[in-house]
Amino acid sequence: MRIEDWLGEDNQLGIDIWHKKYQRNGETFDEWLDRVSINNEYIRNLIIQKKFLPAGRILSNRGIDDEKCSLSNCYVITPPEDSIESIYETCSKLARTYSYGGGCGIDISNLAPEGAKVHNQAKATSGAVSFMDTFSQVTEQIGQNGRRGALMISISDTHPDLEKFITVKSDLNKVNYANISVRISDAFMKAVEEDKDWELKFERKETGEIISKTIKAKELFRKLCEQNWNYAEPGMLFWDRINNYNLLSNTKSFKYAGVNPCAEEPLPAGGSCNLCAINLAAFVKNGEFDFDEFSYVVQEAVNYQNDILTEGLTRHPLKEQQESVANYRQIGIGIMGLADMLIKLHIRYGSEEALELCDKIGTYLNYYGIKASSDLGDILGQYKDFNVIKVTTTKYWYKQVESFSKYNLTMFPFIHLRNSQLFTIAPTGTISTMIGVSGGIEPIFANYYERTTKSLHGKDIKYKVYTPIVKQYMEAHNIEDDNNLPQYFVTSSDIPVYSRIDMQAVWQKHIDASISSTVNLPNEATIEDVENLYMYAWKNGLKGITVYRAGCAREGILVATPKKEKTPIVEEKPALKRGDIIECSSDLIGRKDKIISGCGSLHVLAFFNPIDGALMEVYLSKGSTGGCSLFMVGLSRTISLLCRAGVNIFDIVDQLDSTGACPSYAVRRATKHDTSPGSCCPMAIGKKLLEMYQEVQIELFGEEDKKEIKKTDKPIKIIPSKALCPECGEPLIFEGGCNSCKNCGYSKCS
Repeated sequence: MRIEDWLGEDNQLGIDIWHKKYQRNGETFDEWLDRVSINNEYIRNLIIQKKFLPAGRILSNRGIDDEKCSLSNCYVITPPEDSIESIYETCSKLARTYSYGGGCGIDISNLAPEGAKVHNQAKATSGAVSFMDTFSQVTEQIGQNGRRGALMISISDTHPDLEKFITVKSDLNKVNYANISVRISDAFMKAVEEDKDWELKFERKETGEIISKTIKAKELFRKLCEQNWNYAEPGMLFWDRINNYNLLSNTKSFKYAGVNPCAEEPLPAGGSCNLCAINLAAFVKNGEFDFDEFSYVVQEAVNYQNDILTEGLTRHPLKEQQESVANYRQIGIGIMGLADMLIKLHIRYGSEEALELCDKIGTYLNYYGIKASSDLGDILGQYKDFNVIKVTTTKYWYKQVESFSKYNLTMFPFIHLRNSQLFTIAPTGTISTMIGVSGGIEPIFANYYERTTKSLHGKDIKYKVYTPIVKQYMEAHNIEDDNNLPQYFVTSSDIPVYSRIDMQAVWQKHIDASISSTVNLPNEATIEDVENLYMYAWKNGLKGITVYRAGCAREGILVATPKKEKTPIVEEKPALKRGDIIECSSDLIGRKDKIISGCGSLHVLAFFNPIDGALMEVYLSKGSTGGCSLFMVGLSRTISLLCRAGVNIFDIVDQLDSTGACPSYAVRRATKHDTSPGSCCPMAIGKKLLEMYQEVQIELFGEEDKKEIKKTDKPIKIIPSKALCPECGEPLIFEGGCNSCKNCGYSKCS
């Protein structure tokens, strides 16, 4: 069999991925199959049928014994202690793990906050956040067969450096080679709901010094959501849910130390990801899902991953990893192809029918996965610290028993678990792209992607490349325009955001680890939208959530300069037609400041065209002291629309200046003497926007050469730029918590 026979002659992307990532030493496809399956004929056939695939490290490294390489995708490193020695020992552990091909997660909650006293020449520590760049640089520097490592840095929601942690990536030159997340507790979320104070506190064991600060929980939550809105980070890890909803939650000797880079694997110190994915789309037969075959494949997947775990024990780069994996034997049986499966069944993603079906599949996944692990445990022995009473009295177990009963699955007479963790839903970006199905539990990102090719005349020609299942359906039904597809063909932009969370919640009920999934928001989404989403996710039992707003600042910082240079497309037109709206680029220049109005503080966030410095978008939000939130939302949207309709800033400010005087403004000016220039909120906002505009002009053109926009200036239409692939230069997409390229198969996470 040839690789072309497996993936299809027209699947050049999948073929390239296989050659570049998984083929070793010029081996044939059959030789690769033998190596990956170790001559397990059943597993070999499952791979050929695209029903089952182990994760990338296994596909690349299993059977390769003559080099130092891991079979695990990622690890969690023992959190560094509050000492220079421990911090740099952590750097050494990161470097060693990266050199074996594994990504890493570390938690920095043990590190003292900025200003804490130290007994050396420094007198005070620079703080936990200051070492994030150190860890990030290690990730950048250690290569992994042509790619950089992956890193997740997390911190507790009570750490005094939390505010600095939240905003650290606002500086586009900092921590560029790490994802960051905050460990959010139930107590914090309840404090947000009830608008209570929240204490940030750290006690140094060495000196007994206590560093504390009290802030409003709602203000901190707002700041976190604002950063997510603009930078897609930090992510939120609902830490109490992670700790309290798994098979080990009643085992006092066990403790999670952090999460892997994509956050779907909470792990103890030294723990590793041992992952695989079952392709749900391959089990649709005659318009129905084949639960019988699926159940059997789940059991075989558990057996296979246990074999991998045993084989890989001596191949972990660190002793702490070898010991942790041997003790807890964590594996991660996951899924991919969910969106393709729903399309094949003519079910709309996120619908009630979809939720009910996923609940049933998740129940069968859980039941037969536990059964297989118990069968192995009966023969080979259980994981260390296994206790049947402690396992069967967990919240997680009770919830599974309810589901087993719902679908008439007979309860186990006994359990002897071989594995302390069984289920994980990873992004599966590379392997799902290779075989041409949707990744993890993600919906289809888009019906088609634009690719660029050089014509005979040397010009860049863009053409549509349809997502495989869309292409198959259109060809089978002679459809030429994807607008004519049935209603169950939906993309991430078509699905209500709360439906995305509902779908993740259904799966999380059955997953003892976690899930990596991305809620995609349109550019016009507000910070309040992000706040509401996070609150909804917490209330619905998610263990974490990733939000990505189109056009956010992260698009411009996630990747290095691509090999293939791109020039921005700028088209000047004499004037906009009535009703035309200027499209914003993703590399807008941002400015943020605060004004004091009659009602209190107002935050002003403005974005300017990087070419001529014209104002493009404005976001206004009230501080904690008052004001009308809805008025601010309406005003900011109106100003933004005027900007993108070709109205220049001077005309807008003229209108804001003519709105008159506000009595509350006059009272505050007379009593507190702290109001910003102007006599009402619109006037103060206008003056601040003009001030920001002048700053941007100087930044772009200098004091002498700054460009002034006159009323006669012609508008410029900017075609949105995207984050570009560092390998081929084509636009990246962000799904499953990871940037991926649909042109060459590059993925930041694999």
